[in-house]
Amino acid sequence: MARPPTGKAVPPAERMRRYRERRRAVGLRAVTRWRPGTPSWSDHRVADARSLALHVLAARRIAAEPRLLERARATVARWVERYGEQPPTALREWQELLKRPWQEVAARATELSDDAARLRQSSPLATLLSPAERRRVHDAFRA
Repeated sequence: MARPPTGKAVPPAERMRRYRERRRAVGLRAVTRWRPGTPSWSDHRVADARSLALHVLAARRIAAEPRLLERARATVARWVERYGEQPPTALREWQELLKRPWQEVAARATELSDDAARLRQSSPLATLLSPAERRRVHDAFRA
């Protein structure tokens, strides 16, 4: 909104008072606490649960087809190579973890801890699922 045609500057307090009057006139009120109208995708708990579901599904697939573990190792190696000398810590952790027996890897990937949730954010295991499997899990969490 432009200044009044009088050429006089309106003090900030007066501008704010006018602004609030205009808002009240159209029925708007001050918001004292934000509440989402619908669940949003930015809710970290939903994202963590979805990630856990993806990893449980991936763990089941690897248990049925152990050769998939080699694909996960190759994926991490490719990601580490892409970063060069300074790969992210999580990728180095995945490299070390994937050298262990599958039962330990599965237990760590599906663990209910903050550290496991952090690792799942950069996991090669979700890449082992087909697009249809990933879509099915994502759709289940859209409700």
